[in-house]
Amino acid sequence: MSTGPEFTHLDATGAARMVDVSAKDVSVRTATATGFVRLSAATVAALRLGEVPKGDALAVARIAGIMAAKRTPDLVPLCHPIALHGVEVTLEVRDAGVAVTAQVRTADRTGVEMEALTSVTVAALALIDMVKAIDPAAVVTDVRVEEKTGGKTGLWRRDADG
Repeated sequence: MSTGPEFTHLDATGAARMVDVSAKDVSVRTATATGFVRLSAATVAALRLGEVPKGDALAVARIAGIMAAKRTPDLVPLCHPIALHGVEVTLEVRDAGVAVTAQVRTADRTGVEMEALTSVTVAALALIDMVKAIDPAAVVTDVRVEEKTGGKTGLWRRDADG
């Protein structure tokens, strides 16, 4: 009989620990995360026209997202350092702002959800840094995992209701 959920990142004394994943099978794993940066109409227009004063905001954000995925274990204390085999960051300018998507891939013993979330978040922050002079009210919203594959649980996909 279970007395409640097992917290794998806590030891017997309740101290935080990094989980030992050495017994897990290596498998191809992916994670896709998304987020949105709400922007003013003037900022969206500047992005579409390539008239952001600091330069190519979307390119800077894309590279920042890729770099962030690779640095996730340096930022999130209990993440395992794993080899990433692919990071794809896309930014789509929409009427209300910019949609950010990151897909991260590896062949390892643990998943890449945190890498995908970190990628989206840092890409969004880099975008805000690039446009803050023209849009100090920019907001990052809705950062979340949309899908993950691989490992013991296989495919997981967010349902349509979020």
